[in-house]
Formats: sequence, C-alpha cells, structure tokens
Amino acid sequence: MEVWDLHRLRLLRELRDRGTLAAVAEALAYSPSAISQQLAVLAKEAGQSLVEPAGRGVRLTVAGEVLAEHADRLLVESEAARDDLAALAGEVRGVVRIGGIQSAIRHLITPAVGALVAQLPGVRVEVSEVELEQALPDLRLGALDLIVSDEYLNHPRPRPNDLTLRVLHREHLRLVLPADHPEARRRRRSAPMARLASDVWVASDGGTGHHQVVVASCRSLGGFEPDLRHRSNDAQVQLGFVRALGAIALLPELQLPLDDPALAVRDIAEGEVRRQLFTLVRSGSRSPALRATLDALSDQANCL
Repeated sequence: MEVWDLHRLRLLRELRDRGTLAAVAEALAYSPSAISQQLAVLAKEAGQSLVEPAGRGVRLTVAGEVLAEHADRLLVESEAARDDLAALAGEVRGVVRIGGIQSAIRHLITPAVGALVAQLPGVRVEVSEVELEQALPDLRLGALDLIVSDEYLNHPRPRPNDLTLRVLHREHLRLVLPADHPEARRRRRSAPMARLASDVWVASDGGTGHHQVVVASCRSLGGFEPDLRHRSNDAQVQLGFVRALGAIALLPELQLPLDDPALAVRDIAEGEVRRQLFTLVRSGSRSPALRATLDALSDQANCL
C-alpha cells in the first residue's frame, strides 16, 4: 500500500490552485527549486509525471490533476483522523495556532484566549499578527489552524472551497476628525463626506481592504479622490495623524477611542460603510481544542 507524503500533496494542490511555481514559492516562502524537488519525489512515488512544461512555466498533467483531486480528500481525512483521536482522549488538549489582524487580536483574540486557557490549561494557543493574504497559504498547509480577519461591505474577501468561514462581529465605520475641524464644531451626529474633499486623509497601506474601502467611500459617497497623504496599518498611528496633522480617518467602531477631547467621531451623512470580522478554518477540522477556541471567540464577540 502506497503511503503518500501529505506535505508534498499540499504542494501539488497549491500548484494546481496558484498556477505557477513562482506563485507557490512566494506564498509559502520556499524557493521554486525546492518545490520542484519535492514534486519530483512525489512523481517518483506516483510512478507518473505530475507536471509538464507549459511555455515558460509548468502545468499539471492529467495524472497531476487526478492526484491533486485526491489530495483534497486525503488532507481533509488526515486532519479528521487526528481530530477524532484527540477527541477520544477525553481531555481537551493540543496546540491552536491563530493568525489575526491587529484589531481582532486586541478586542477578540486576546481576551478570548485568556478565558480559554484559564478554563482549559491543556490547550496551548499561539497568536501571530498577519493579514489574510499572507495567512491563507499557512492555513491551507497546516502552519495555522485558524484565521481571524475582516472584510468590508461590497469588498468580499476570498472564500476558498476548502475553508469554512463564520462571521463573528459586524460594525460600522465612522469618520474621525480633529476636534477643531469645522465639521466637528457643528456638533452634529453626522458629517457629509463631500465637505471633506479638500482635507488630507489617512488609511492603511495600499492593497489592504481598509485602503480600498477608504478610497471607494470617498469616491462613491463623497464624489472625490482623497488626498491619501499618510498610511499606517496601525489604527493608533492613524489616530495620531488625526490629532497631530489634522488628517481625516475612516475607522471601524472597535478601533475608536472611548473619549478623546482632541478627536471628533461622526457618522457618514451620505450612507453607511460596514465591516465584519470572521474566522476561517480548514473545512472538516474537528479538533476539540480548535472547537473550544472558536467557541471562546464567539463568546467574546457577543460581549462587544
């Protein structure tokens, strides 16, 4: 009976999904030659060629496509077997590796993990701050067990078929202005974005969901192209730009200060901008430790 190396099967599946060795190498922080070597070993085990030249790159052969389809099922079943064996042990134990965005770590993951490990000391939780695009390959390859990320209204994130998404929390984004801004001095609940067209703005780095939603909101609701002069993925740094440099920010409610006399928080007069926080796990994951972690995150989200 042939025993397949699951790591090599994951590499084959990634090549099928990403299309090029360079893309797989970039996503997984391997060299293309290392991936080629592993796939060559897998082809030797299979007794058939799994990749073939295609222009300047490679593509899966028919045998490679067939094995990649089986890899999907084998990887799911392998994880299910581990989870079922863990459940038989009775005690909830194990390691859960979480990748999350900053606001989720601060307001959801940290308090949830604190409550979890106090109740279940046999569970070890490891947390790292990472954006969704960087975390997805690690989740699919097993280096992460759980992702907590976000998406904005009309800007959905990728939803791979082999992953399961569950929404944890929904909230609005609000404008943050300097307290001495003319729109802040009006002391109204909302401020028209159209009146902020000449202001300097701050957002997260280009390519992030937050950057995209700030630009899209200024265009669709305010009718202008924002002067995005400052960028930071840290909400506290963004708020510092508002205080010190008079910039305008558009931030989710979780990231807003409770009471700061230097800032004025306003709704958007022209409409709503919303985001949701969600979890992603590999479909079929049944680890008791992972289930306990998901429950703890849901409990914390209900407290927000």
